Amino acid sequence: MSAVLDEKTREVAVTAHDLPLACPRPGAPLWARHPRIYLDVLKTGTATCPYCGTTYRFTGEKPKGHH
Repeated sequence: MSAVLDEKTREVAVTAHDLPLACPRPGAPLWARHPRIYLDVLKTGTATCPYCGTTYRFTGEKPKGHH
């Protein structure tokens, strides 16, 4: 898993290797668990989970074949 979590701001940097992006991420602590939701981080570069408020920010090169 290449996602990096900033514990203070609850912002996660994700790359093409983390797609498709779902929250909560694998290995999330029990307190951070909620129903899995898939987020489209490619459209605007960021996506915020409506359950826990974690913001995911896409970094790096977009994968080929995605719109």
